[in-house]
Amino acid sequence: MTLSELKRSFLTELTKEYPCEEANSFFGLLTEAYLEMSRLQVALQRDKEISEADLSKFKSAKQRLLEHEPIQHILGETEFFGLKFKVSKDVLVPRPETEELVQWILDDLDSENKQLRLLDIGTGSGCIAISLAKNLPEAEIFAMDISAEALETARLNAANNKVVINLAETDVLKLEKLEQNFNIIVSNPPYVRELEKTDMQPNVIDYEPETALYVKDDDPLIFYRKITGLAQKALVPGGKLYFEINQYLGPETEKLLQEYGFKTELRKDIYGNFRMLKGIK
Repeated sequence: MTLSELKRSFLTELTKEYPCEEANSFFGLLTEAYLEMSRLQVALQRDKEISEADLSKFKSAKQRLLEHEPIQHILGETEFFGLKFKVSKDVLVPRPETEELVQWILDDLDSENKQLRLLDIGTGSGCIAISLAKNLPEAEIFAMDISAEALETARLNAANNKVVINLAETDVLKLEKLEQNFNIIVSNPPYVRELEKTDMQPNVIDYEPETALYVKDDDPLIFYRKITGLAQKALVPGGKLYFEINQYLGPETEKLLQEYGFKTELRKDIYGNFRMLKGIK
């Protein structure tokens, strides 16, 4: 089978479940991973014969995509903030919106001393902590998560990206206090309410860890309340607390921080949703 025949067959099947543009994107990512070919090379080498072994890989990937498994899981990695991250069923796939949170932190630090201590709560794949460590080589970076499997993924990602992160397996809801003081605390905690599950895509519902996603409808701010309380005591004067938040609960989350004495700023993401919140002690 030639490359053009493979592409035609692949897209014919995938466009039954996905928009044409997304199906084309999947094919581009897979040809880069399996054939080490860029999109330009694919266009120029349409008559290239594909081996049976590679055809088998594409067939398997196509079936997994038809079952709505995330393309990042199929490839085993994704890109975040210009870095490569291993991902699996044990961690959330990093989102573009979270890159904006990282950029906000770095922008705020442009004119400040970079020798600081920073904590990422609920680190998952380590994407936030590692991206910050890569851009703040003088900073001391700490990260915690309740999942041992997630921490193993974060440990591997830190090593692959050549940064040092101090990792700890911790249930933040059971913490009475943080043992150190920090200049910055950042968190992208679980914030999707059970009632919002119907809005989620199958690739999220079926393949991403529930403990990293969902909170009970009757107390959706449980993690924000706990982390804000810990941060209020552990942040140095003028220290900053950054959150990724539920877009539907922006004002409520901002009010919570204000009740703990933080000066706040609420920001929208690239899609126009309230997604980020900063508190200054």
